[in-house]
Amino acid sequence: MPRSALKADVFHAIADPTRRTILDRLRQGPVRVKDLAAGFEQSRPAISKHLKLLCDAELVIAEPAGRERVYRLQGAPLQQVAGWIDAYRTHWQVSLDNLKELMEKS
Repeated sequence: MPRSALKADVFHAIADPTRRTILDRLRQGPVRVKDLAAGFEQSRPAISKHLKLLCDAELVIAEPAGRERVYRLQGAPLQQVAGWIDAYRTHWQVSLDNLKELMEKS
């Protein structure tokens, strides 16, 4: 798969713990990159690269604010992840119900 296609993939975007932490912080509201980077040991350019990937996956929106950019969460693409998880939740619920029924028969 070409690298550019990976960048837009929501699952690829949330696979990295730093990007998940960024998303968690953005749940509290919009943040300037400078303030966001201050909470990490990584450099500001490294955090900017993570933000670019999150923007490419449409999980984050960058809005100009003077000479800086303010980033805010765009959670709609996470519905794709929620749908994927729900399929497994249904599978395991059926499996647990079947196990319960089997145990009650014993």
